[in-house]
Amino acid sequence: MSRERHTQGMAQRWFTRRAFLVAASASAMASSWLLTGCGSVGKTAAIRKIESSGPASRYVARAHVAFVRRKGEYGISWPGAVYDGEAARVKYTAQIAAEADRLRMNLDLRPAPIYSAQEADAWIQAARDAKPDGLLVVLLDRQQHAWATAEKAIDSGIATVVFSPVGSSFTTNTARPSRKSGCFICSTDDFNQVRYGMKMLQAAARLRATRCVVIKGTETREAEIRDLGITLRYVPAQVFLEEYQKTPVNDEILALANDYIARAVRMVGATKEDVINGVKSYVVARTILEREQGDAITMDCLGALGKTKVSLPCIAWSRMNDDGIPAACEADLGAVAAHPIVQYLFDRPGFQQDPVAETARTAIIGAHCSCPTRLNGFSRPPEPFELRHHHGNRDAIPRTLWRLGQRITCLDVGLSRKEGEPTKMLISTGEVIENVSVPPAGGCVVSVMVKFDGVEDVLAFPGFHQIFFYGDYKRELLQFCRLLRLEPTVI
Repeated sequence: MSRERHTQGMAQRWFTRRAFLVAASASAMASSWLLTGCGSVGKTAAIRKIESSGPASRYVARAHVAFVRRKGEYGISWPGAVYDGEAARVKYTAQIAAEADRLRMNLDLRPAPIYSAQEADAWIQAARDAKPDGLLVVLLDRQQHAWATAEKAIDSGIATVVFSPVGSSFTTNTARPSRKSGCFICSTDDFNQVRYGMKMLQAAARLRATRCVVIKGTETREAEIRDLGITLRYVPAQVFLEEYQKTPVNDEILALANDYIARAVRMVGATKEDVINGVKSYVVARTILEREQGDAITMDCLGALGKTKVSLPCIAWSRMNDDGIPAACEADLGAVAAHPIVQYLFDRPGFQQDPVAETARTAIIGAHCSCPTRLNGFSRPPEPFELRHHHGNRDAIPRTLWRLGQRITCLDVGLSRKEGEPTKMLISTGEVIENVSVPPAGGCVVSVMVKFDGVEDVLAFPGFHQIFFYGDYKRELLQFCRLLRLEPTVI
């Protein structure tokens, strides 16, 4: 074992043991305070997890599916008489149906394979009329009309996944369609690629159905994010303040605060009252999100609350992202798009941050004061965190401790500003090398340092409010861009 890995392992074990000891102490202290300082609070006070209540939570994506082959025996032409096309059709039908069930997708599966160019034309026209969220074309042949059908599907304007098991294509078949947008071509026997293709169709459909509540300004109105279809429902900032003032500190809020204090590896600066005020913002935001039937939320937090004593929604947004509700800081619409893309595709939350150059280590420090803790995934255990003050020396925020050596992806979405201009994505990947301590450093309290692959000019690292998230997903994001006709740039 290298010295670096040994040191990281020791650090991980230290955090685990430290978390247990401090959490146990904090839990006892918090329980005592909650019982004596704020009245009787039962240990089983219900904490209601927020649920998406917008159109995306109810929308069921639809895909039209067809197998393609010539009629009769394969003979000597590829895939050849050795290939059992009927057995393959039965197997792939079952796998596609199982994945659709897992994703809650509706399938319109053509009962018989497409046997001719004429049948292909009729199937594609029927799909255009029905306007499904995507097409899945499974090629069990490479002869005659097979690849022509795949290309017609791609050219239909409907997002198309093409599955070409080994034996149904040469590179001479795949080269031309691979350069087209609006498609994802899986030339493999690995069905996991088809699963991801279906996941992309579902994610794109959810994006188009997503309603984001934007707490900003003084008027109520609606707008839309071009290309992605996300609806923006603007709600006056005063609504949050009014809801905060009339929301009592009840048993659930106290239980939420108790939970955070119990799980934190330590508390520095932030008080118990800060934690209570912070989780109260979570309950307030939940009320507004559910009342407006939203799937996501953002807020001009500094503009609305910066000059008040109301807690900034740092814990609230951290918690919502942990619960699978995309929550973007500062009413940044690029982040409004990026958060659900990460959550819908990869089932984990992301960290919206301000990039800071670190020239001595040729790295980027992602700095912000609202970071989720379930970085490994919604159903996975959270990372350890501290409770600290916001960099404005107010409120309470969870300072999540990122795993050293963890591979991450960075995503920035540049929205289309005018007709004909594509939405852009900046994509980069790298490795976590440090959790910067703030203080003694200045800036936002969550400051994670990342060494990005091949990036030398960190002073000019492009983008702002990019999303950091666990895992190396550069290739998957590039595939998503091609399927949705977005413009990617790898940094």
